[in-house]
Amino acid sequence: MASVTATYLVHDPKGNFKKKAEGIALGLTVGSWTDLPDLQKEQLRNHKGSVTEIIELPEDARVNQYFGSPRKQALLKISYPAANFSPDLPAILTTAFGKLSLDGEVKLIDLEFSEDLSSAFPGPTFGIDGIRNQLGVYERPLLMSIFKAVIGRDMDYFKHQLREQALGGVDLVKDDEILFDNPLTPFEERIKTAKQVLDETEEETGHKTLYAVNLTGRTFELKDKAKRAAELGASALLFNVFAYGLDVLQSLAEDPEINLPIMAHPAVSGALTPSEFYGISNRLLLGKLLRLAGADLVLFPSPYGSVALRKEDAVGIAAELTEKHAYWKGAFPVPSAGIHPGLTPLLLQDFGIDSIINAGGGVHGHPGGAVAGGKAFRDAIDGLLLNKSLEQISEESEPLKAALNLWGGLVKS
Repeated sequence: MASVTATYLVHDPKGNFKKKAEGIALGLTVGSWTDLPDLQKEQLRNHKGSVTEIIELPEDARVNQYFGSPRKQALLKISYPAANFSPDLPAILTTAFGKLSLDGEVKLIDLEFSEDLSSAFPGPTFGIDGIRNQLGVYERPLLMSIFKAVIGRDMDYFKHQLREQALGGVDLVKDDEILFDNPLTPFEERIKTAKQVLDETEEETGHKTLYAVNLTGRTFELKDKAKRAAELGASALLFNVFAYGLDVLQSLAEDPEINLPIMAHPAVSGALTPSEFYGISNRLLLGKLLRLAGADLVLFPSPYGSVALRKEDAVGIAAELTEKHAYWKGAFPVPSAGIHPGLTPLLLQDFGIDSIINAGGGVHGHPGGAVAGGKAFRDAIDGLLLNKSLEQISEESEPLKAALNLWGGLVKS
């Protein structure tokens, strides 16, 4: 039977987890069971939630300290029949974690979709392989950069920054997520200018660069705006998905008239994920749910910067985005924030080849400018894949040597 199975981390002073789990399973489905007549039970049987597993966890002194009194903890797995909801993420999230998110010490860790329910979601349209095919790059991580300090600047500034990044060998350049449509750098003008600049740099160097324009505005205007972006020759979209909703992302990904890679930005997700006792796990929200909703590339905080995730969370997100699945293509993990060339070995170790190295200040802050910043990363990536050390590569690469002198080398995990 089609279903979704939710895994919850629950803390409770008494530790009566069987009663807790049964209360959740009934409360989020048929409401009650034992007092119902047999006929009603038979009518509602296909709608009743069921407890599939209870895993009690060891008591943790740190958890008790956080709550100020002893707590027992467990993982509860509860299955919800698909007969209860339409096959869309708003319905599924409301079923599995709607009012429950307001009720006590509960965190949604995972959602497992039955095979027939998984097929209702598109997954990435392009995915890792599709983006690699667009760029013609297959044997290394991709390199991405972002526009810096473009708010209040005009199109000449935009054009210059984009050209410098492309000449540095960057594979993708994205808008700043807080760059909205405005008179100085209008949405359509950014797309047309970017196409012209990137066509020119590809002609000069033979290297192709994609530009992700920030898709913003009123929700009901987004599809028309995205279609216009495709008509103008845009190569990708950046989307602040949690400001709009997962279902909006899915609607963009499924529209054949848009047909552009979509890069999901994690802005606003921090309101849902940081606590280990409440909210939604990073791995689920930024990994599995973004992938099944159709994101081709997913940004999330790296474990290395000032706005950092725990390493296990960041690596877990990447695993959810890239593991093989019968219905969903893999999506590119994009660990972000605090990235400089000296971290390249750690990025390769933690996230592998099917990932994107995303740098803002690590490109623009290079002493030689953005062109040298991009080259420092590219030299580091190419050399490491030849089993050279950063020190060996820097002997042959002045851009990398300057970057290592400024930011340092490998940070130990």
